[in-house]
Amino acid sequence: MYDLTSKEESKSNFLGMGKDRKKNIWPAMLVLIAGFALGALAFSQDFDSLAERFDLPAIKFAPQIVETPPADMPVEYVPQTSQEEAVVKAVKDYSPAVVSIIITKDMPVYERYYARGTDPFDFWDFQMPQLRQRGTEERQIGAGTGFIVDEDGTILTNKHVVSDNQAQYTVVMSDGERYAAKVTAADPVNDIAVVKISDGGGRRFPAVALGDSDNLQIGQSVIAIGNALGEFDNTVSVGVISGMQRSITAYGAGEDEVLEDLIQTDAAINEGNSGGPLLNLKGEVIGINTAIASGAQNVGFVIPINLAKRGLTQAKTSGKIVYPYLGVYYTMIDARLQKENNLPADRGAWIAAGESGTAVMAGSPAQTAGLKDGDIILEIGGQKLDQKNSLARVIAKYNPGDKVKLKVRRAGGEIELEATLGERNE
Repeated sequence: MYDLTSKEESKSNFLGMGKDRKKNIWPAMLVLIAGFALGALAFSQDFDSLAERFDLPAIKFAPQIVETPPADMPVEYVPQTSQEEAVVKAVKDYSPAVVSIIITKDMPVYERYYARGTDPFDFWDFQMPQLRQRGTEERQIGAGTGFIVDEDGTILTNKHVVSDNQAQYTVVMSDGERYAAKVTAADPVNDIAVVKISDGGGRRFPAVALGDSDNLQIGQSVIAIGNALGEFDNTVSVGVISGMQRSITAYGAGEDEVLEDLIQTDAAINEGNSGGPLLNLKGEVIGINTAIASGAQNVGFVIPINLAKRGLTQAKTSGKIVYPYLGVYYTMIDARLQKENNLPADRGAWIAAGESGTAVMAGSPAQTAGLKDGDIILEIGGQKLDQKNSLARVIAKYNPGDKVKLKVRRAGGEIELEATLGERNE
């Protein structure tokens, strides 16, 4: 016979528990749990012997080990791209050679005092505020950037950074060490100056590697390092070369200066970056950061390092930077100039009348060599002259006293002359 019960009672009986047995569930479950635990323990202890007795493969549970690195252990940085790796390496290798140049000067100190006026009819005895000087004190008046090019403490920077002859200059290294410095030479043509640490105490300073600025490409990646805003030393920015052979008129410190043959970059160059290096991805210095376009976004200008190499050598050997000169007023010929003036050549330096009424300066090397108004200089020392290779750029590669061969177009024909270059005055 079927034992007919309700649905709930059938379920309870199936589970081995009736309504009257619910109160006995917990002691039974505790016994089961304890038994399972003891069995597991016994299994874990005797498994090896059982496996050996029945020739079973040994099975062991591998312990889980979690190692926590010490809090002070540095985490090694892994660059994400090859370019990122190159930038990080260049900055790490050469940042120690980039220095801040602090400019200080003895400035007058004024104090306020009160004194009676000199009007005899002033019956109200008013005390008028006055100012008077009370000595002087040394104050910081500016800051710029430079970079060490020789272990003896020779530094390249901008001329406008160290243009005050009455100021004192202090070089601050990336490690915080400070050294007095002096200006040893200033370039009369370009915004370049050479500074030397006065007393390094025998220290061999970290130095940069100088690259070649004659073979740069637009779009090439570059790195700028400098003392941004005169406050954030060794600030790094990255960009590309945006243009080449730019000419600008730079304003600052109450002066203006025409600068030619500059590199243009979009790497951020801020105030205080002046005199800092522009590096390629190999870490080589290819230029000196010198100017920014006001009102623009990341339009900076850089003096090619090859222009500074010549002056650096002169400063070390003679203590000054000099340039040669030929002594002519000229205009580089292009298609428009040739057409407007019906010139017989489509390139070269056309000697045209200047402010003095003649294009050839009296007593100049050009006059001695026999150059005349209207001549077109086609080559100097075998180098052709054109828009990208101007007369000034070619002449700047020589030194005063050098003799150069000139190929000249005159009266429908070509002649050769020889000139001994003079020394250009600032």
